[in-house]
Amino acid sequence: MHSESLIQIYDRRLEDGKIRPDPDQQKIARMLQSLNDNLKKASRPEAGITNLLKFFQGGLQEKPLMKGLYIHGPPGRGKSMLMDLFYDNSSVIKRRRVHIHPFMQEVQAKLHQWRQEGGGKQAKEPLPRLAQEIAAESPLLCFDEFQVEAVVDAMILRRLFETMFEYGVTVVATSNTAPDDLYKGGLQRDRFLPFIELLKERMQVIELCGGTDYRRDRINSVGVYHSPLGVGAEEALNDAFLGLTDGAEGLQEKLLVHGRTILVPKAARGVAYFPFDALCVRPLGVADYWTIACRYQTLILSDIPIFKPNDRNIAKRFSILIETLYEQKTKLICSAAAAPDNLYTEGDGAEIFTRISSRLDEMQSEEYLSAPHNPAAPKAL
Repeated sequence: MHSESLIQIYDRRLEDGKIRPDPDQQKIARMLQSLNDNLKKASRPEAGITNLLKFFQGGLQEKPLMKGLYIHGPPGRGKSMLMDLFYDNSSVIKRRRVHIHPFMQEVQAKLHQWRQEGGGKQAKEPLPRLAQEIAAESPLLCFDEFQVEAVVDAMILRRLFETMFEYGVTVVATSNTAPDDLYKGGLQRDRFLPFIELLKERMQVIELCGGTDYRRDRINSVGVYHSPLGVGAEEALNDAFLGLTDGAEGLQEKLLVHGRTILVPKAARGVAYFPFDALCVRPLGVADYWTIACRYQTLILSDIPIFKPNDRNIAKRFSILIETLYEQKTKLICSAAAAPDNLYTEGDGAEIFTRISSRLDEMQSEEYLSAPHNPAAPKAL
């Protein structure tokens, strides 16, 4: 049981100077505290017995026990920090925090599995069954960077979430996008609009739009391109990881890409740390890099070498990685053996590498660092 409330922890961070006073943040912190208090009451044994009786008397509830929260606004305003406070101090034991992209990948994989098991005829409508499983495993779902890009996701979200809500799942989400702007310009968007109305009905929608971009300030303070390689560059990357994650302990994570597993050596709070060899010497491809770029807002990449004339394939993979990060506006903090222009000067791929040198320069610019993370469907996998 947590000895301090979310508000107490937030106030202590203010007193310690770890965060700056921000009225919008404080308002949302109070809303999250209220939600946590309500969830705590609902999890008491007497509440469980009451809900069980209601279930047997009238089946599913038509509405969830309480509304969730949809927090949207520009990047770097503290949405993830507030989500951290809420999730880490929640009284709900069975809870899950996940990005929407891997969550929907799991949904699609499960639906595919059931169809195969049933020879294509396994339950004409499997979404209620899936929603029931999700509710049993994680009655509290927290989504980071809620976005909708793929048409296949857009078409099933309303039915899935509607049933999840009926089973009493509470959802808290952060996003750079207001609900009304989700899937804007997407195919068959008219069929997606009921999902937007469902979100607004079942979740409190609140904008966090403070004037300070805290993430950009932190990135600027640690620098993004560290050269040459050595102890100083290594320390700078470690400091960057600690600064961007509020000192979180980085843990190994696994990403599933087309049935294959990519090991992330160290990750926390939207930041991933990879050595160069793990991403570019290994035979990875566009789908792998896209998954990483979508999953993490910031990639820390250590020990980029000077490419030799026969390093064409390694340099090509590095080029694909950089282009993919750039398209998704994933921030890159790295250490390298030389300046971008001097990384690949000899070899049959050196001439076209000038484009990547330019990208690396642009990714250090204020304009790029200020741009919101924009995970989107790849052009081709």
